[in-house]
Amino acid sequence: MHDLLHEIKNCTECLYKLPLGANPVVQASPQSKIAVIGQAPGIAVHQSGIPWDDKSGDNLRNWLGVDKDEFYDENIFALIPMGFCYPGTGKSGDLPPMKICAPLWHAKLFQMMPDIELTLLLGQYAQRYYLGKKARKSLTETVKSFQDYSSEFLALPHPSPRNNIWQSKNPWFKEKVLPFLKSRISEII
Repeated sequence: MHDLLHEIKNCTECLYKLPLGANPVVQASPQSKIAVIGQAPGIAVHQSGIPWDDKSGDNLRNWLGVDKDEFYDENIFALIPMGFCYPGTGKSGDLPPMKICAPLWHAKLFQMMPDIELTLLLGQYAQRYYLGKKARKSLTETVKSFQDYSSEFLALPHPSPRNNIWQSKNPWFKEKVLPFLKSRISEII
Protein backbone atom coordinates (compact mmCIF):
# COMPACT_ATOMS: atom_id res chain seq x y z
CA MET A 1 0.00 0.00 0.00
CA HIS A 2 2.85 2.39 0.82
CA ASP A 3 4.21 2.07 -2.74
CA LEU A 4 0.77 2.70 -4.26
CA LEU A 5 0.16 5.80 -2.12
CA HIS A 6 3.63 7.06 -3.05
CA GLU A 7 2.83 6.51 -6.72
CA ILE A 8 -0.50 8.36 -6.41
CA LYS A 9 1.02 11.27 -4.51
CA ASN A 10 3.66 11.64 -7.24
CA CYS A 11 1.21 11.36 -10.14
CA THR A 12 1.55 14.01 -12.85
CA GLU A 13 -0.98 12.65 -15.40
CA CYS A 14 -2.94 15.94 -15.43
CA LEU A 15 -0.14 18.30 -14.47
CA TYR A 16 -0.61 20.67 -17.42
CA LYS A 17 -4.41 20.77 -17.04
CA LEU A 18 -4.28 21.87 -13.40
CA PRO A 19 -4.13 25.62 -12.62
CA LEU A 20 -2.04 25.14 -9.44
CA GLY A 21 -0.14 22.04 -10.52
CA ALA A 22 -0.39 18.50 -9.23
CA ASN A 23 -0.76 17.83 -5.51
CA PRO A 24 -2.70 14.55 -5.17
CA VAL A 25 -4.44 14.22 -1.81
CA VAL A 26 -5.45 10.81 -0.42
CA GLN A 27 -5.52 8.83 2.83
CA ALA A 28 -5.80 5.04 2.98
CA SER A 29 -4.53 1.96 4.76
CA PRO A 30 -4.94 -1.80 4.27
CA GLN A 31 -6.90 -1.72 7.56
CA SER A 32 -9.33 1.05 6.48
CA LYS A 33 -12.94 0.15 7.25
CA ILE A 34 -14.87 3.07 5.74
CA ALA A 35 -14.12 4.61 2.33
CA VAL A 36 -15.17 8.21 1.79
CA ILE A 37 -15.36 8.99 -1.93
CA GLY A 38 -15.53 12.74 -2.46
CA GLN A 39 -15.22 15.00 -5.49
CA ALA A 40 -11.81 16.71 -5.61
CA PRO A 41 -9.74 18.78 -3.21
CA GLY A 42 -10.66 22.44 -2.92
CA ILE A 43 -8.02 25.12 -2.82
CA ALA A 44 -7.61 24.95 0.99
CA VAL A 45 -6.99 21.20 0.82
CA HIS A 46 -4.63 21.68 -2.13
CA GLN A 47 -2.61 24.09 -0.02
CA SER A 48 -2.59 22.01 3.19
CA GLY A 49 -2.33 18.57 1.56
CA ILE A 50 -4.76 17.25 4.20
CA PRO A 51 -8.01 15.69 2.92
CA TRP A 52 -11.20 17.46 4.00
CA ASP A 53 -9.22 20.20 5.79
CA ASP A 54 -11.91 22.82 5.19
CA LYS A 55 -15.53 23.75 6.04
CA SER A 56 -16.82 20.80 4.01
CA GLY A 57 -14.68 18.51 6.16
CA ASP A 58 -16.08 20.09 9.33
CA ASN A 59 -19.61 19.43 8.06
CA LEU A 60 -18.72 15.87 7.05
CA ARG A 61 -17.22 15.03 10.45
CA ASN A 62 -20.36 16.42 12.08
CA TRP A 63 -22.55 14.25 9.82
CA LEU A 64 -20.46 11.19 10.70
CA GLY A 65 -20.41 11.93 14.43
CA VAL A 66 -16.61 11.66 14.62
CA ASP A 67 -13.81 13.97 15.75
CA LYS A 68 -10.66 14.81 13.80
CA ASP A 69 -8.59 12.09 15.51
CA GLU A 70 -11.04 9.39 14.41
CA PHE A 71 -11.52 10.89 10.95
CA TYR A 72 -7.80 11.10 10.23
CA ASP A 73 -7.13 7.58 11.51
CA GLU A 74 -6.33 5.84 8.23
CA ASN A 75 -7.13 2.47 9.83
CA ILE A 76 -10.73 3.66 10.10
CA PHE A 77 -11.25 6.05 7.17
CA ALA A 78 -9.87 5.92 3.64
CA LEU A 79 -10.34 9.39 2.13
CA ILE A 80 -10.38 9.03 -1.63
CA PRO A 81 -11.49 11.74 -4.07
CA MET A 82 -12.79 11.15 -7.58
CA GLY A 83 -10.11 13.59 -8.73
CA PHE A 84 -7.00 13.68 -6.56
CA CYS A 85 -5.92 17.26 -7.37
CA TYR A 86 -7.55 20.68 -7.22
CA PRO A 87 -9.20 21.13 -10.65
CA GLY A 88 -9.58 24.92 -10.60
CA THR A 89 -12.54 27.25 -10.34
CA GLY A 90 -15.43 27.64 -12.76
CA LYS A 91 -18.39 30.03 -12.95
CA SER A 92 -20.28 28.55 -9.99
CA GLY A 93 -17.57 26.93 -7.86
CA ASP A 94 -14.80 24.43 -8.36
CA LEU A 95 -14.56 22.60 -11.67
CA PRO A 96 -15.51 18.90 -11.83
CA PRO A 97 -12.90 16.33 -10.79
CA MET A 98 -10.45 15.21 -13.45
CA LYS A 99 -11.96 12.11 -15.10
CA ILE A 100 -8.70 10.18 -15.33
CA CYS A 101 -8.08 9.70 -11.60
CA ALA A 102 -10.83 7.29 -10.54
CA PRO A 103 -10.25 4.78 -13.38
CA LEU A 104 -6.50 5.04 -12.86
CA TRP A 105 -6.34 4.61 -9.07
CA HIS A 106 -9.58 3.53 -7.37
CA ALA A 107 -9.56 -0.19 -8.20
CA LYS A 108 -5.91 -0.45 -7.16
CA LEU A 109 -6.68 1.23 -3.84
CA PHE A 110 -9.72 -0.96 -3.13
CA GLN A 111 -7.71 -4.12 -3.91
CA MET A 112 -5.38 -3.11 -1.08
CA MET A 113 -8.26 -2.48 1.37
CA PRO A 114 -10.04 -5.80 1.97
CA ASP A 115 -11.70 -4.65 5.23
CA ILE A 116 -13.89 -1.87 3.77
CA GLU A 117 -17.37 -2.30 5.27
CA LEU A 118 -19.02 0.84 3.93
CA THR A 119 -18.32 3.26 1.09
CA LEU A 120 -19.76 6.77 1.34
CA LEU A 121 -20.48 8.36 -2.03
CA LEU A 122 -20.42 12.14 -1.61
CA GLY A 123 -21.95 13.99 -4.51
CA GLN A 124 -23.07 13.15 -8.01
CA TYR A 125 -19.66 12.30 -9.48
CA ALA A 126 -19.01 9.51 -6.97
CA GLN A 127 -22.60 8.30 -7.18
CA ARG A 128 -22.64 8.09 -10.96
CA TYR A 129 -19.26 6.34 -11.04
CA TYR A 130 -20.05 3.73 -8.39
CA LEU A 131 -23.81 3.26 -8.72
CA GLY A 132 -23.99 3.52 -12.50
CA LYS A 133 -27.52 2.69 -13.65
CA LYS A 134 -28.62 2.13 -10.04
CA ALA A 135 -28.29 5.87 -9.39
CA ARG A 136 -31.58 7.72 -9.61
CA LYS A 137 -32.26 10.61 -12.01
CA SER A 138 -31.10 13.24 -9.53
CA LEU A 139 -28.79 13.47 -6.54
CA THR A 140 -31.82 14.18 -4.33
CA GLU A 141 -33.59 11.01 -5.47
CA THR A 142 -30.40 8.96 -5.06
CA VAL A 143 -29.79 10.24 -1.53
CA LYS A 144 -33.47 9.78 -0.63
CA SER A 145 -33.12 6.12 -1.69
CA PHE A 146 -30.16 5.66 0.67
CA GLN A 147 -31.47 2.40 2.12
CA ASP A 148 -31.45 0.78 -1.33
CA TYR A 149 -27.64 0.91 -1.34
CA SER A 150 -26.87 0.77 2.39
CA SER A 151 -25.30 -2.67 2.53
CA GLU A 152 -22.34 -1.55 0.43
CA PHE A 153 -22.77 2.14 -0.38
CA LEU A 154 -24.36 5.15 1.24
CA ALA A 155 -25.15 8.04 -1.09
CA LEU A 156 -24.88 11.52 0.41
CA PRO A 157 -24.84 15.07 -0.92
CA HIS A 158 -21.52 16.85 -0.85
CA PRO A 159 -21.09 18.41 2.62
CA SER A 160 -20.12 21.81 1.22
CA PRO A 161 -21.65 24.81 3.01
CA ARG A 162 -23.00 25.70 -0.46
CA ASN A 163 -25.41 22.78 0.00
CA ASN A 164 -27.09 24.28 3.07
CA ILE A 165 -29.94 25.46 0.82
CA TRP A 166 -30.40 21.87 -0.43
CA GLN A 167 -30.49 20.63 3.16
CA SER A 168 -33.11 23.22 4.16
CA LYS A 169 -35.29 22.12 1.21
CA ASN A 170 -34.86 18.44 2.15
CA PRO A 171 -35.43 18.15 5.92
CA TRP A 172 -35.73 14.35 5.61
CA PHE A 173 -31.94 14.29 5.16
CA LYS A 174 -31.29 15.44 8.74
CA GLU A 175 -34.25 13.50 10.11
CA LYS A 176 -33.63 10.12 8.46
CA VAL A 177 -30.30 9.89 6.66
CA LEU A 178 -27.96 11.45 9.24
CA PRO A 179 -29.17 9.31 12.18
CA PHE A 180 -28.81 6.21 9.99
CA LEU A 181 -25.33 7.33 8.91
CA LYS A 182 -24.14 8.03 12.46
CA SER A 183 -25.46 4.67 13.62
CA ARG A 184 -23.65 2.78 10.81
CA ILE A 185 -20.40 4.66 11.48
CA SER A 186 -20.66 3.95 15.20
CA GLU A 187 -21.24 0.23 14.53
CA ILE A 188 -18.16 0.02 12.30
CA ILE A 189 -15.84 2.03 14.53
